[in-house]
Amino acid sequence: MAKIIWSKIDEAPALATYSFFPIASKFCAAGGVELEQSDISLAGRVLAAMGLAEDELSKLGELCVKPEGNIIKLPNVSASVGQLKDCIAELQSQGYNIPNYPENPANDAEKEIQAKYSVCLGSAVNPVLREGNSDRRAAKAVKNFAQKNPHKLRAYAENSKAAVMHMEGNGDFYGNEKSVTMDKGQKVTIALNGKELKTIDAVDGEVLDGTFMSVKALRAFYKASIEEAKAKGVIWSLHLKATMMKISDPVMFGHAFEIFFEGVFAKYADTFKEVGVNPNLGMSDLEKKIKGHPLEAEIKAAFQAVVDSDSPKIAMVDSDKGTTNFNASNDVIIDASMPVVVREGGKQWDRTGAALETLAVIPDSTYGMFHAEMVADCVKNGQYDVSTMGTMQNIGLMAQKAEEYGSHPTTFVLTEGGKVTVSAADGTELMSFDCEAGDIWRMSRAKDIPIKDWIRLAFERGQIEKLPVVFWLDENRAHDAQMIAKVKKYMPEFNTAGLEIHILDITAATRFTNERIRKGLDTIAVTGNVLRDHLTDMYPILELGTSAKMLSIVPLLAGGGLFETGAGGSAPKHVEQFLNEGHLRWDSLGEFLALAESLRMIEQKNPNADLAAVTAALDVANQAYLDNNKAPGRKAGEPDNKASHFYVAQYWARALASSSNAALAAKFAPVADALEANEAKIMEELMAVSGKPQDIGGYFHPNDEKAEAAMRPSATLNAIINAI
Repeated sequence: MAKIIWSKIDEAPALATYSFFPIASKFCAAGGVELEQSDISLAGRVLAAMGLAEDELSKLGELCVKPEGNIIKLPNVSASVGQLKDCIAELQSQGYNIPNYPENPANDAEKEIQAKYSVCLGSAVNPVLREGNSDRRAAKAVKNFAQKNPHKLRAYAENSKAAVMHMEGNGDFYGNEKSVTMDKGQKVTIALNGKELKTIDAVDGEVLDGTFMSVKALRAFYKASIEEAKAKGVIWSLHLKATMMKISDPVMFGHAFEIFFEGVFAKYADTFKEVGVNPNLGMSDLEKKIKGHPLEAEIKAAFQAVVDSDSPKIAMVDSDKGTTNFNASNDVIIDASMPVVVREGGKQWDRTGAALETLAVIPDSTYGMFHAEMVADCVKNGQYDVSTMGTMQNIGLMAQKAEEYGSHPTTFVLTEGGKVTVSAADGTELMSFDCEAGDIWRMSRAKDIPIKDWIRLAFERGQIEKLPVVFWLDENRAHDAQMIAKVKKYMPEFNTAGLEIHILDITAATRFTNERIRKGLDTIAVTGNVLRDHLTDMYPILELGTSAKMLSIVPLLAGGGLFETGAGGSAPKHVEQFLNEGHLRWDSLGEFLALAESLRMIEQKNPNADLAAVTAALDVANQAYLDNNKAPGRKAGEPDNKASHFYVAQYWARALASSSNAALAAKFAPVADALEANEAKIMEELMAVSGKPQDIGGYFHPNDEKAEAAMRPSATLNAIINAI
């Protein structure tokens, strides 16, 4: 039997899995495909790190480099230190004998514990599984539905003051970058003042970049941005990605926190040192550290006075609770936060809950340029029209930990000033940098085989779609100059006949794409790993209302497939609502679409009439789900995620009952009849729990029996499904 691995993960998609997995398993089995769960949740990975559970993530990593690999990967938590500590505390409360996470290890034993836990931090899952490049686009049915049923985008005010501010290459990662392409495989050593920081094995044809963020320039930039926001009378907001960029971005966040509240940090410096305040962890952690201190109330009041002074106003994460942009480094994640700024007419919320124009601060200009052009375009040309706008399809370089998203092991916050050198084993100095203490230095890498595959995939999709293929590469950026040479080298090896091909810098590529989108035209954006992430949230959120509705296919280099569902995270607010009210508003459309693509891949490799029928019927069910608007409602009392699964099961069964496959038609006709005849009763049973608090025995590590009972409350539906 062919097998699909379904990832067991965290938060909202994990809850949805308790309901949908039993349904999907029964239907797939009818096509000769077995579904199996693999626990790569944060709790599962913590227990594995401590030797108390199987290391499922490593097993999946091994499967990704085999031709039979077929994995449906739902969004998981990219844990911050705060989330990791909460997860550990929950597991301890459940009786697991695991140590606390030592933030500042005082001895070798604590250092060892920290090292074990460190594999659970940040984006620990995706780099292991992403052994291929990324093909992300909206399915035609989904795009058509969005155009016919447009969600709301807020208009931009005339003379809007919304803008993005970045460092423009002055002391940032973009400006300081150097890059080389290796002409042979050999060891490469990064050293600071002659002392080794790291030695890596570089391969032939690999692109290596070195760069650094000057902390002096960064702090000066933050001060200038605060003055700019004051002068314009707009909200100041900071947009980073401290989850994925787990070494660099928390530090950049910490510097912003210190600069914004400079007076408070100066006044209470001794107290903060005494209690171990780490600005990189934000206000929530600072409040924990000063709890019970004689100066606690005074310090809190000092911070609040700065917020209340509105000089400038600061963006809020939760106006009702008084939670600012500085609460925690992982509260505002750029690929999720900037699409909201663009969607909401260039606005964010102040402490009173008012939506006001913002100055979005994105220090590094490498990606700041994209967001700056997105906002500038809307300020100039007005908001997009969902009912007519074209689509952006993305081909993203991702395989083998490409570029910045694989740079954590070679990122260093420098403990002293001096010279950072990158030298090859044969004695060649590849690059050198004059840095100061506290600067953030990093090396990014991109291997030749993934780059060539990325170029192939771009032209392949271009030929299938007959759309312009735009490489987002800037000849003035050191890394991109090396990538442009690769594109030109490999282009003749692929079928480019009749294709419109462009190589444009980030601002020009954004402008080109947006001009086409406003005319209702579609474009293929071929980008590096970070822009893949940013574009595949920005455009789907504008086009579809969410990035969770994107098809996200990773053709693995070994021949298998990784099918990712949704790019929009694991929706903790959905879980909060579910626990309080028994209503889960997570939309499983991403899972439905991914499952269809996963089944299709198996059927294409090993043609099978039963599987072809099951796959075709799921396509019909997905179309019916959209046409009949069965997506979950946002409020308790409306049909939720559980009801959406019931309707997909009903449509899937009816499509099979109507299929030309006689055996499957006979098998599923009674199922379809039962689901249709009992619809009112099933919906009544599903809705009976709406508005009631749910106890599932844990947040990061729920009790499976309790969670399944909460997500499968219809005895009638369960009996019909279990009997298939």
